[in-house]
Amino acid sequence: MTAERYGDVSVDIGADHVAFVELHRPPANFFDVGLIRSVAEAYEDLDRDDRCRAIVLCAEGKHFCAGADFTGASGAGRSSPGDLYDEAVRLFAAGTPVVAAVQGAAVGGGLGLACSADFRVAGPRSRFSANFARLGFHHGFGLSVTLPAIVGQQRALELLYTGARVDGRIASEMGLVDRFVPEDTEIRTEAQALAAEIARSAPLAVRSIRATMRGDLADRIRSAMRDERAEQARLQKTRDFAEGIRASAERRDPDFEGR
Repeated sequence: MTAERYGDVSVDIGADHVAFVELHRPPANFFDVGLIRSVAEAYEDLDRDDRCRAIVLCAEGKHFCAGADFTGASGAGRSSPGDLYDEAVRLFAAGTPVVAAVQGAAVGGGLGLACSADFRVAGPRSRFSANFARLGFHHGFGLSVTLPAIVGQQRALELLYTGARVDGRIASEMGLVDRFVPEDTEIRTEAQALAAEIARSAPLAVRSIRATMRGDLADRIRSAMRDERAEQARLQKTRDFAEGIRASAERRDPDFEGR
């Protein structure tokens, strides 16, 4: 394998034409604009690399990605939604198919990152949550577009309204996970197997099919993110948002007032 580094993101390309794009901010892999920019740069370089025909998006540590750290406890950088989403839309504009290997949590923006991939692989201890409303916040990362497309409008509304956490098996039953493995240690192996299966098809044909099937996805994501970040900016000024962040840091249920 050949290896390259993009900040806290590494890229390894195997002989099977599968590239592993791995986040290295364990254990929770909180992101900021720099991390998302690094993933986008890796994707764009891989688009131009004939050795790569499919990508496995994965992460070092206990969790796939816990999104943005609003409490600041992790030490991850703070980013404005505008800057972050300008980089995030690049993930959707890239041309190479992506399989996300989701171990542990894909929470908040981490769920958005998982949903930016074409497919998701998970195990029994994987868990998914659009926890924004439990923080007094509006969802982001293009989930207005991706989540209904993956699980359907009603399931998406339920996940977004309640902030419910679902495990890998339930996520598989609702269509959020494409391949469920019985052991968490098999997640990355199964993700690679799916990516290799894609890579065995004619690469020009796969990219052509993907472009047709996705259509104007990147443009729709860009438009949705403008609306999402406007609502996020509005709600960040509320007492409910402050309470949601406090409650999360203190590991207790929030007491919202609707103010």
